[in-house]
Amino acid sequence: MRLIESKRGQKLEVVKLHANEELKHRLISFGIMKHTLIEFIGEAPRKKTIEIKVGNMQVALRAQEAEMIEVKEI
Repeated sequence: MRLIESKRGQKLEVVKLHANEELKHRLISFGIMKHTLIEFIGEAPRKKTIEIKVGNMQVALRAQEAEMIEVKEI
């Protein structure tokens, strides 16, 4: 499933990044890469942005970016 489809409080593992190289580098700079464990914290109204926890860091992503991250629930 895609990260944008996740629900508040779900713990997830990144399976694959379906982004272009520029976005992949940006996501990797946040520590988001294959096998990374993340927690879905919440979303803004209409899911325009989502908030996730990566390690001890909270990251906000646009919905379009979250759509490009394939995850599985753990």
